[in-house]
Order: sequence, then C-alpha cells, then structure tokens
Amino acid sequence: MTLVKFNNRTRNTAPYFNNVFDSLFSEALNKNLTINKVPGVNILESESDYKIELAAPGLTKEDFQINLKKDTLSVWAEKKTTETEEKKDYTRKEFDYYSFARSFVLPESVDAEKISAEYVNGILNITIGKKDESKSAAKEIKVS
Repeated sequence: MTLVKFNNRTRNTAPYFNNVFDSLFSEALNKNLTINKVPGVNILESESDYKIELAAPGLTKEDFQINLKKDTLSVWAEKKTTETEEKKDYTRKEFDYYSFARSFVLPESVDAEKISAEYVNGILNITIGKKDESKSAAKEIKVS
C-alpha cells in the first residue's frame, strides 16, 4: 500500500494566498486547543494519605489558589504578565496569559485538617491526609 499526499489547490491560485490562508486556519485550530488545555495530574494513594501531583511549569506558588468546599478540592492558577518598560517588536506573541482550574471530589475518608501543598520544579504537590478511622477500618475478625 502506498501513502499518497493530495494537494487540492487549484493551479491558478497564488501560492502566497494559500500560505496566508493555511496560516490563519492552523492558528485558529491551535488557539482553540490551547484554551481548553488543563495540566495533567497523577493521583497516588498510600495507607496514610492521598497525593495529587499537578504539572504546571512556569508558575510560582503565589499563582495558585486551593480551596476545599465540602468534599470538593479546587485548584486554580492564573498568571498574567506585567508590562515592562522595554517594548519589543513581536511578530507573534502567544504567552501573555495562562490560567486553569481543576476540581477533585474527595472521599469521606479524608481529614480536611491534614491538607498541605507545595510547588517544586513545576509540579504542585498536594498531600491529603486520611482520617485515623480509615486506617483501622480493615481488621481481621476471628470466628469463635
């Protein structure tokens, strides 16, 4: 089987017009993809706690806001660039503003007083402690 690449452009169309049209079309698609982009997460569980690792490079710890409301943990981040005195003549500029929001529904075994977060090397680490009751919930019962 041969892989064939088709070119549906007509021969009378100027190549410059095609390049501009393709550029505008691909920029619109890429812009829509980046708007809906949220950082990936890893969720780990141990006997004593849950850990959420959220990949968010390029931010600082001041950019994050973490809230717990009932059983939902919400993480927001927003980074805006500030204007500097030096004006550069950009042809294209794409990294002025960045924000995202993620929410996690927590199980009943979570202790709301044992939640901590730290931001290290582009990864937000959230540690969520479990209640002591959940640790002792599993036990062996002997039949007499």
